[in-house]
Amino acid sequence: MKDRFRRARFALAIALVLAALGGALFWLGHRVRATPERPALSVIELLSERNESAGYARANAPREFRFPGDHGPHPDFQTEWWYWTGVLDGPGDRTFGYQLTFFRFSLAPQNDAAPRPSAWATTDAYMAHFTLTDERSRTFRAFEHLSRQALGLAGAEGAPFHVWVLDWDARGPSRGDAATPIHLRAEEGDVAVDLELDQGKPPVLQGDRGLSQKGREPGNASYYYSLTRMPTRGSVTAGGVRFEVHGESWMDREFSTGALEPGIVGWDWLGLALSGDRELMLYRLRRADGSTDAMSGGTLVEPDGSARRLAAGDVRVTPLATWQSPKTGARYPTSIRLSVPGAGIDVRVTPFLEEQEIDLSFRYWEGAVRVQGEPGSSVSSGRGYLELTGYGEGAAPAR
Repeated sequence: MKDRFRRARFALAIALVLAALGGALFWLGHRVRATPERPALSVIELLSERNESAGYARANAPREFRFPGDHGPHPDFQTEWWYWTGVLDGPGDRTFGYQLTFFRFSLAPQNDAAPRPSAWATTDAYMAHFTLTDERSRTFRAFEHLSRQALGLAGAEGAPFHVWVLDWDARGPSRGDAATPIHLRAEEGDVAVDLELDQGKPPVLQGDRGLSQKGREPGNASYYYSLTRMPTRGSVTAGGVRFEVHGESWMDREFSTGALEPGIVGWDWLGLALSGDRELMLYRLRRADGSTDAMSGGTLVEPDGSARRLAAGDVRVTPLATWQSPKTGARYPTSIRLSVPGAGIDVRVTPFLEEQEIDLSFRYWEGAVRVQGEPGSSVSSGRGYLELTGYGEGAAPAR
């Protein structure tokens, strides 16, 4: 594991060199983006427990969350991300899914970093992913930005909230004590989003008061909260055509150091807005033999915003159909039957499009999905996002 992480860290360093060049050219009106045939990095290795985690804070016990301050960065931890996904309706029968995600990777603990005079010096690398699914035209587009926290190229701030990589950003109100609306902006060629998100329901603290345990040992966990149904309005540009849109978004925030214990090869994640004004989050950690790890779990959010914690045994997931990527050969379980017997939920989850694979510095499948209730289910319909990581990397398929 240590040698593999060193290779991954070296690949990230190379990516940062390209990003530095790309950032310099960006300000002259150009971009440089790495689009490797094989992923340069493994997200599983970067989130796993390892010797290089020394010097960072760990998620060992529940903490007190403060909003909007916790929307901002947590530099004592090795990794963190800001994750927005949403399903939006346009004029006529136009429906779009979008993802805008910002990742921060620490290259050295803050207290171990020796001061360096160079304006390019940094202890943090940033990556952003932007995707758009256009259901009517049956198209999926995915883009990536990489840069360093130097010269204003990338970074995160807490009061007021702001996170950015080059010209893609998420920004909160100018008042530092206000959490929303959050303004999302990203543009690449003839594809863009320009959206304003209100809070909707209050933040949901995942796991044990925000401590989301991913392993059996202390510290194999993340601090994790979500805004599960954010009213969203603005515009989407697809194929150079701008559409006014409205709908709902989901925001996930996690920060951790060495969250995953050895033996985890990937995870499946679902964030669903269900009929009846309920939301369901589920993460299923997978082991090398394809089985579900006992530390998997989720949350069911009720109409009043109260949350019910779900253990692995409370949820049943059955793959119904798989899709094999013609580009990478990875096979993903993109259609599933999902039931939560204790809540009367029994649904089928199917993708807007099968081809929603992201093959950039990381390879994973992330796409917009629909929910259809089975006879007798308390849920009739819904929409949301499904994420599938670690497939096509030598592990057994999920079961």
